[in-house]
Amino acid sequence: MKNSLSFKKPTFSFIVATACISLGLALSGSVNAHATALKTSTDTQVKETTPTLSTLTNYQKNAPFMYSSGLPDASHLSLLKEEGVTHVIDLIPGNRSSEILTTSELGLDYFNVPVDWEAPTLANFLNYAAFMQSVDVKKDKVLTHCKLNWRGAAFTYLYRINVLGESEQTAKTDLMAIWHPNPTWYVFMNEVITHYNGVNGKQVAMSFEAAVPESQ
Repeated sequence: MKNSLSFKKPTFSFIVATACISLGLALSGSVNAHATALKTSTDTQVKETTPTLSTLTNYQKNAPFMYSSGLPDASHLSLLKEEGVTHVIDLIPGNRSSEILTTSELGLDYFNVPVDWEAPTLANFLNYAAFMQSVDVKKDKVLTHCKLNWRGAAFTYLYRINVLGESEQTAKTDLMAIWHPNPTWYVFMNEVITHYNGVNGKQVAMSFEAAVPESQ
C-alpha cells in the first residue's frame, strides 16, 4: 500500500507540472501570435497610408515632359516634384489659394486656367497652350490637373495633336483611358482643332464621336 501511495504522489505532481508548462506555452504562443498579427496589421496600415502616385486619381504620363491627373494633395505634389515636375497647371475655377500656397512651399511654378465645366472655351485652351509653350521641355516637366483629369485629359490630348503634332490615335488612347468626351466638350474640342488647322494648314480630326448622353 505504501509503495502504491508513493507512486501516485509523484504522478499527480508530474501531471500538474505538465499542465502548467502546457498552459504557459499556450499563453506564450497566443501572445506571440497576437504580436505578429498586430505587427502585420500595423505594417499594412503604414503601406496603405503611405502616399504614392498610384493613389493619384487618373494619373498619366502623356509625354516625356507632360503629366496629367485628378486633384493632387500636398503629398502627391511632393512626389511629383521628386519625379522632376517643375510646373503645375490647374484647370479648376474658383478659390485656389490652398494649392497656390502648397506649390509655393514646394517651389513649383503654378498657373491657373479656370475652365468652366459646362462652357470650356477656345480662349481657355489658347491660354493653356501659351503657358505650355513657355516651358523648357528639355529640363522642365508639367503637371496638368483638374478634379478628375477629365478637363486635363482633353487639354493634353488637344495640345499633343495640335501643337506637338502627335498622332491623333496615340493621343486618343490616353484620352479614352480617362473619359469619353460628352457633346459639350466634343464641340469645344472640335473648335480648338478647327482653329489650329487654320493656323497650321493641316486637316487634323478626331477619330471618334461624342459620347451619347445618358437618358434622363
